[in-house]
Amino acid sequence: MLIENILACIPQRPPFVMIDTLLYADEQIVQTGFIVTAGNALVMNGILSEAGLLENIAQTAAARSGYMALLENKPVKSGYISSVKNFEIFHLPGINAELVTEVRIETQVAGIIAISGVVTHNRIRIAQCEMNILVKI
Repeated sequence: MLIENILACIPQRPPFVMIDTLLYADEQIVQTGFIVTAGNALVMNGILSEAGLLENIAQTAAARSGYMALLENKPVKSGYISSVKNFEIFHLPGINAELVTEVRIETQVAGIIAISGVVTHNRIRIAQCEMNILVKI
């Protein structure tokens, strides 16, 4: 699966989009691709910021929810980061870095989704965290 029109799957809109393509999605796992560009709102001094990596993970989770909603002919819902734990950054990527982000759904109860996410660049882990997301019902 490769969905290039990522805007169909997420509620975010430019200039605050931190994913480009949906590479894979099922009930538990989602993978997205993202190329860091100079014009990105969260790029500073040629480097994607910590906030950019965090938002990349959150939007990857949103892409899974949006894709599943589209499969069921339902509207894509908005969500909000409610908590972040164990956020670790091993490297901040520069312009033209191609990132692959994988999010695993740990639990989903009512409107709260607990996820774990990993961002890689050239197959090397550059960031990871656990996150709770509140989905608008």
